[in-house]
Amino acid sequence: MARRYWNINLEEMLEAGVHFGHGTRKCNPRMAPYISAKRKGIHITNLTRTACFLSEACDLLFDAAKTRLHKFRDLRTEQKTGGLNRLPKRDAAMLRRQLSRLQTYLGGIKYMTRLPDIVIIVDQQEEYMALRECITLGIPTICLIDTNCDPDLVDISIPANDDAIASIRLILNKLVVAICEGRSSCIRNP
Repeated sequence: MARRYWNINLEEMLEAGVHFGHGTRKCNPRMAPYISAKRKGIHITNLTRTACFLSEACDLLFDAAKTRLHKFRDLRTEQKTGGLNRLPKRDAAMLRRQLSRLQTYLGGIKYMTRLPDIVIIVDQQEEYMALRECITLGIPTICLIDTNCDPDLVDISIPANDDAIASIRLILNKLVVAICEGRSSCIRNP
């Protein structure tokens, strides 16, 4: 997989407070590799590791959005050109059902008829039940993990402050940009 550049700026992350963790007494020992320092009883997250994991998450979301839209576009083209009518009835019916599901999926979450491809979780402590469900169902997860979280439970962990609104907004904006670029790349490059 080719690495893409996601414009992850360390100064921007500092301004948003991404580096602030929880107090040293609330620390999960498994978070030790992601902590760079302790200041005034608070853990400081290593932002270079955060940027690396955020870039990896953006790559995953970019590729997931491109393949979903690519499949959707191909099926719609087949339907419009009459290609589905030339197939055996069983195959055509199966592809029409798949097209219907993709239209529903891309139309919005409330219309989804199947499990999501990826789940993004902001606060592991608050959304622990959702995380357990994703693990049970085998859904890949991307999670913002603070210093009191367990990084081993998720597929891609982004060490960051999950309490500050600016931190959450910055990280989620980067992930949304990756999804949008993945979708637009699929439309530009057939």
